[in-house]
Amino acid sequence: MCECDEGWFGEACQFQEECSLSSKKSTELCKNQQGVVCSNRGTCHCGSCLCDNNDDKGFVTGRFCECDDSECLDEDTGEVCGGHGQCYCGNCYCAAGWHGDKCDYQCDISPWESKRKCTSPDGKICSNRGTCVCGECTCYDVDPSGDWGDIHGDTCECDERNCHAMYDRYTDYFCSGHGQCNCGVCDCMTGWTGKKCEHPLSCSLSLESSLKKCRGRSNLPCNGRGQCLCGQCICHPPGDSRIHGKNCECDDRQCEDMEGQICGGHGYCSCGRCICENGWFGKLCQFPRSCDMSDAQSKELCETDDGAVCSGKGSCHCGQCICSPQEWWVSGEHCECDDRECDKHDGLICTGNGICSCGSCECWEGWTGNACEIWVGDEY
Repeated sequence: MCECDEGWFGEACQFQEECSLSSKKSTELCKNQQGVVCSNRGTCHCGSCLCDNNDDKGFVTGRFCECDDSECLDEDTGEVCGGHGQCYCGNCYCAAGWHGDKCDYQCDISPWESKRKCTSPDGKICSNRGTCVCGECTCYDVDPSGDWGDIHGDTCECDERNCHAMYDRYTDYFCSGHGQCNCGVCDCMTGWTGKKCEHPLSCSLSLESSLKKCRGRSNLPCNGRGQCLCGQCICHPPGDSRIHGKNCECDDRQCEDMEGQICGGHGYCSCGRCICENGWFGKLCQFPRSCDMSDAQSKELCETDDGAVCSGKGSCHCGQCICSPQEWWVSGEHCECDDRECDKHDGLICTGNGICSCGSCECWEGWTGNACEIWVGDEY
């Protein structure tokens, strides 16, 4: 146990009794990515979260009390990670030779033999699409149907996602309905061709000419938001008028925030871009041009813990950070986030079906998955 100097308290003497921060500034520093103070599992003190641990077991941890280390407890023995590993933010990191979510079993083969059995034909462990435990691959199952999964094979070498049509990735509509999927490769029926059997041989255009017409100015056919059929784009999901244009180049969802408000209520959307009313600016018309606070007040709200204004990656306007437009990936309340960390699918960040928020994808209605790549909306 730490014996704290005068004026400090906490298990590691990390909290200062006197606080120089304003109440508003302190509260802002205690909010997690979802804007919840200390994840509703602690109290905020001078910009730091004091986590609730009334049972003195210290299971609630993390900068924002976001971790629950009780998830590491072995239900049978009550030990943390079965006594064979360490717990970090609710996940067990096992000692050598021990495996499982709670580090509760050992392998009966050597690590070398285990690695050999899990190595796929391309030399990767479980094809980089699974985890190797005791010589057996557990493939990442991203199939929402709950059946046998899109990724399979002894070394996860088969990825059925490659057979899904671009506009309808996560149904059983393999190979555009015109072929058979064999270990992630489409065998097309007579009369159809293309990687996903999407091109009819009856079309007067060649496959390359068809795709070229559908690309327009994009690198992806239909901007990754639709199906190319004989040089014509069918935007997806069908019936959503927010996706439109000859090459599905307009995505009016980009004008909405996660609550569905268009251009912050201060403008209108034109082909996926906000046209702001007089007196407002920003990607979502979220910044007022006039300001009723002093420069000092504004700067205080824009400063991070280390005193940098907007993390040194943006400018401060009326207490809000405007992140540098030259570095498109910089985001966050204080420009502290890197949106390049957001997952991609089909070459698009968040698959074009959500917003990258501080390095994580927040999906629009009807989509889910780490990269918003899974359609869970109504059938179409």
